[in-house]
Amino acid sequence: MKNLLLTTAIALTFAMPTFAAGTHDGGHGAEKTASHGADGHSDNHAEMMMIGMPGDASKVDRTINVTMVETDDGKMLLEGDEMTFETGETIRFVIENKGELEHEFVLDTMERNAAHKIEMAKMMMEHDDPNRITLDAGASGEVIWTFANDGTFEAACLIPGHYESGMYRAVAVGEHAMKASMTMAATDVQVAQADVEYTKGKVTKVDAKGGKVTIDHGPLLNLDMPAMKMVFRADEAMISKLSEGQEIEFVAEPVKGRLTVTQLK
Repeated sequence: MKNLLLTTAIALTFAMPTFAAGTHDGGHGAEKTASHGADGHSDNHAEMMMIGMPGDASKVDRTINVTMVETDDGKMLLEGDEMTFETGETIRFVIENKGELEHEFVLDTMERNAAHKIEMAKMMMEHDDPNRITLDAGASGEVIWTFANDGTFEAACLIPGHYESGMYRAVAVGEHAMKASMTMAATDVQVAQADVEYTKGKVTKVDAKGGKVTIDHGPLLNLDMPAMKMVFRADEAMISKLSEGQEIEFVAEPVKGRLTVTQLK
């Protein structure tokens, strides 16, 4: 009887640490999964798989040239070759920033870009992802990507104000790529217009010669700025629509580092 009890006690002694270790591993794994998803990484990887995967430089099918530019009328553009691809194609994007500001080039779904654009508006973040590259003015670089899935996607710069100024392009993948690209372009315009948040304000001063207008305005939600009175830049066409004492609804965006009135209604 004593031998039986002793044997049972020894068995329990060895079993308990094993049970505890199993509980710890399970709990630790759950915490890692939760925190991994919470910081956006697992979602990001899932979205990246929708557009494809990092490509092998030795298996590039063709090269696409992309130029980042800023225009005199305040637009920011991704210019260059047409972005329609066959499913499974590996593309080398050679990207050159010919603008005066820092820009980024991101390949992703429209939904993921829209969500990340909101995050970028709250704080500037640095990234080290294979589907994107950030370039200083005058710099160049490349992204090599394999488009594994059929669908319509997007190339864009998500630095605050840059997407709104026009820095995005439709990316179409698959046998119906050309048709999808045309549909995507129309959708882009609609989405961009839907994303615009107008701010109410009152014009207190117009300096037509200097290209400036002073507006007493409410919160600028797209720029995360509180209500205040401040001076904005405006082009000649915009200035002609403004007068002192006028109640307006407007959109202001950073253009070449200066807050500029870009839209009125």
